[in-house]
Amino acid sequence: MTDFPNATLRARVVPVGDSAILVEFGETIDPAINAAVLALDARIRAMALEGVVELVPTYRSLLVHYDPEKIDGAALLARLASLDLDHPGPPPEGRSWTVPVCYGGEFGIDLEAVAERHGLTPEEVVRLHTAPVYRVYMVGFVPGFTYLGGLDPRLHTPRLPEPRPRTPPGSVSIGGIQAGIASLAIPSGWHLLGRTPVRTFDPERDPPLLLAPGDRVRFVPIDPATFAELDRRAAAHDPLIAPEPS
Repeated sequence: MTDFPNATLRARVVPVGDSAILVEFGETIDPAINAAVLALDARIRAMALEGVVELVPTYRSLLVHYDPEKIDGAALLARLASLDLDHPGPPPEGRSWTVPVCYGGEFGIDLEAVAERHGLTPEEVVRLHTAPVYRVYMVGFVPGFTYLGGLDPRLHTPRLPEPRPRTPPGSVSIGGIQAGIASLAIPSGWHLLGRTPVRTFDPERDPPLLLAPGDRVRFVPIDPATFAELDRRAAAHDPLIAPEPS
């Protein structure tokens, strides 16, 4: 299990309306901050507090939704304060996944532009993009959209000045210092490098969400023929990938 140092964290607790509480651990994208978020998320889930209806972990904070008819907000604040929020402990052990991606061409319409921007060849961009082990920081925006940290600094690229109104489901993209996997067709200002046949969200599959915060992801290139075959399987609700043995 990976334990990130968190002795210098200073949690900030903020009521959000009359049915949520936000616990903030920082202002930056940082693995130690995110580890603290996930550790607190796991601790609260284990408590099974009556009235807590949903926990939403993000890069730097945890939003605790509660039913005010079942638990008083002040009482919930007191329970959270009792957890020593500045030292939430180690996060749960994440899973490791290898995600296939078809790069360039119709699958990644921005690959060549990103390469030209950074003085690289498309092949070098693919090599740099597939080299890291990415951290899943959070899942959100739409169901299954996976925000990844660990993008090689040589690929850090500002978002497009004007978002596209629609990008394909399965798009594997970069924006700023982040990488991401889209689950659905969505508007996006990120740069599209490729597509994966893996459905990170499938409401007809159990479980519907594949990846979770704290997981680790590596990308592996595939060719269009392999994409087509895997895409057919995914359309029949095959998850295609499974967690790797730890």
